[in-house]
Formats: sequence, structure tokens, C-alpha cells
Amino acid sequence: MRQFARTPLAVATAVAAATLLAACGSGFDDDEGGDDASSEATGATEGGGSLTVMIGSSGEAETVAVQEATARWADETGNEVEVIPAQDLVQQLQQGFAGGNPPDLFYVSPDRFRMFAEGGSLYPYGDQIEDADDIYQSLRDAFTYEDELYCAPKDGGVHALVIDTAAWAEAGLTEADYPQDWDQLAAVAQTLTADGRVGLAFTGDYNPVGTFMLSGGGFFVNDDQTEVTADTPENLATLQYIQQNMDAGTFAFAPNIDAAWGGEALGSGKSAMTIEGAWIVGALQNDFPDRQWTAVPMPAGPGGPASTAFTNCWGIAADSENQAAAVDLVNYLISPDEQEAFAEAFGPIPSRASLADWNAETFPEKAAFAEGMENARSQVAVPGFESVLADFNTQLEGMAAGTVTPEQALQALQTNGEALLSQE
Repeated sequence: MRQFARTPLAVATAVAAATLLAACGSGFDDDEGGDDASSEATGATEGGGSLTVMIGSSGEAETVAVQEATARWADETGNEVEVIPAQDLVQQLQQGFAGGNPPDLFYVSPDRFRMFAEGGSLYPYGDQIEDADDIYQSLRDAFTYEDELYCAPKDGGVHALVIDTAAWAEAGLTEADYPQDWDQLAAVAQTLTADGRVGLAFTGDYNPVGTFMLSGGGFFVNDDQTEVTADTPENLATLQYIQQNMDAGTFAFAPNIDAAWGGEALGSGKSAMTIEGAWIVGALQNDFPDRQWTAVPMPAGPGGPASTAFTNCWGIAADSENQAAAVDLVNYLISPDEQEAFAEAFGPIPSRASLADWNAETFPEKAAFAEGMENARSQVAVPGFESVLADFNTQLEGMAAGTVTPEQALQALQTNGEALLSQE
């Protein structure tokens, strides 16, 4: 795999990724160690147990919310729980697995999940999740390996189109003009492009581009993630659509208009629309409190409405001596009452479909970030594929600069992806 210098897009990608991880409270673990998972949980569920829970917290609000929720469970069961907000979750989990003393419970992201499952680091407790069918299928798919659900998605969400409502009104647009398809998206972007402001700007990495690819009828890999499907007519048409609108000056990648990510592009007034997940809500409130905005579902492409799904699960260590208690705690944390409490405390989108109406009514500004979960698809979970996508980010940067064609970008993605899969 080629190595590249840290480009402006790479920096922007890192900023956006950090924002996403903070908002989702994501944690990663590169260790593949651990004994084969037991088919039966061990450890007491009531009285005398002591659990460690390691989280990659987005901040004090999330940390306090997890501490309070686990304390409520501890009071009910007589167990003890220590919540550890990791300073460097990757490193700390690596050390725990290497030393044979990992935390009992921890965050797992889709792009690391399969590595953990293959390596035997996770205890598969999916058959013990209460009302598992109530959890969005796309989120369950993210944590299913060899037809077995391993862990419970703790929250989830999809991309939405975020609109500067003042710019929208100034352009003479109304709610009836919210774009329903790509043609309408291109049209309103053109209308909104004026006075040094671009109509639509988004972080030019594989996440929003991947959402475009999904709604265009393609994606990076096939459904079971055994084949690379980058170099297809559907994906080519998608990149050409993006390229044509960038050439017209109505679309832009955020770094090309001096914004680190889509949220900054919108918040600073450099764009009238962007594409982001629910993490943008807190960022706009904190960094651009005067910016008035609304979020609507992503416009449908030739392949229909679709989006990338963003989620994390509650992973339980295969080496944990408190698996039964950990499963009981997870079921408590993903219960409707506790998911509502988390949503109110620090803003995640509940992973339970039965809470969709409650979420939309309670947080109407976030409704679009949950709408379409049924049509969403999780991130690629092939071990090592993140390096393939990092190269694709560089190809996208070249495409924006006019030095790489959509055909070349997809061919590089196909070649690099096939090379990775051939090593498995």
C-alpha cells in the first residue's frame, strides 16, 4: 500500500473523525488476543461482583451519564462498577488485552469489530440481548460475524443534509424545496451558491462519499464484505455526479474552502448546506451558536434513499470473569428508559426502533439523523480496510484538485482493496 504525506484533506479527515468519535464515544482496540469465547456467561449477576467499564467519552456529559446509569444498576443488583474514561482507549485496551486483564465492558466500533471477533477477544452474547429485534437491523449487522450477533449496539445514526435556514430563506427557498433527489440537490446547491458561499460543502472523505455511493446503488464492498465492489458503473456515476457539481462551483470538499470539516463550513457561513451525522448538533451549538439550521433526510440517488450507519456496541471481553454480570448491565444500559436518559444527557440517537417516535418528538432537530436507519448500511469491517480507505481519501483529494479522475480513484480503490482481501 502506498504511503502518502499528511495532506489538507487528511488533516480534515482526522478532525472530522475526531469529532465523530467524540460524539459517538467510540473506542478502538487493535489487539487480537484472547481465548476462544465461552458459550455461557460466567460471573455473578447479583451481589459481590465488580465490573470495570472503559469508555471513549465525548466529554463530561457522557462520562457522568454512564456513571449515573451504571450506579443505578449497581444499586439494584448489589454489584460494583468502575467507569474508566480512557485517555487513549486504543492504547489502554491494548495493554489490558496484552496483560490478560482487559476491562469487562468497553466500546467497540464497526471497523474494529471483525478483527476482535476473529481474534477471539470478544464474548459473543447476542443471544442474551433482550428484545434484540427492536434494535435497528443495520446496527445489528455491524456487529454480526459468521451469522452470530456478538454485542449490543449502544446507539446509532445516519447522515443527514444540514441546511443554513437563513441562507435558505434569503435564496427564496421554502420547506417545499427541500431536495428529494440528486437533481433537486444540485439545483438548490446552485441557487444557494452566491457571494463567496458554496451551496454544499462536506468533508471530502470516504464517509459522506460512501453515503453518496450507497444511494447511487454501489458501495465499497458487497453485502457480506468478501468482495471489493469499487470499480462499478454505479460508483463511477456517483463520483462523476460529485465531480460535475464541484466543477460547477456548487459543491466543494470542506478543506478546499478553508474549513476543517463540514460542520465548520456550515457554521462559518462558507457553505449553505453540509452532510454530517448527529455529532454536528453539539458542535454547532458550542462553536457556532448563532447559526440557525435544520436537518432533513439525505436526498435519494439512483439507487434510492440510503446512508452509512454510525454506531458502537458494548463489547464484553472473552477473558472477563464477570460475563453474566456484564450482560445484565448491557441489557440495563440499552433498555428504553436508559437509552432515553442517554439521549437527554448527551445526545446519542437510540439504537431501538421503538424509540424513533419518542426521539423525533423530543428532539425534532435530530429526527433526520435517525430517519432512514432501515435503509442504512454499516461501515466496512474488513480488518485493515481502513488503510485502503485512507488511500481513497487521497484519491478524492486529487479528484477535487483535478489531478485524479473518478475512474482512476475507483480503480485505485479496487486494486488496493483486492490486494488486502487476497491476504486474508
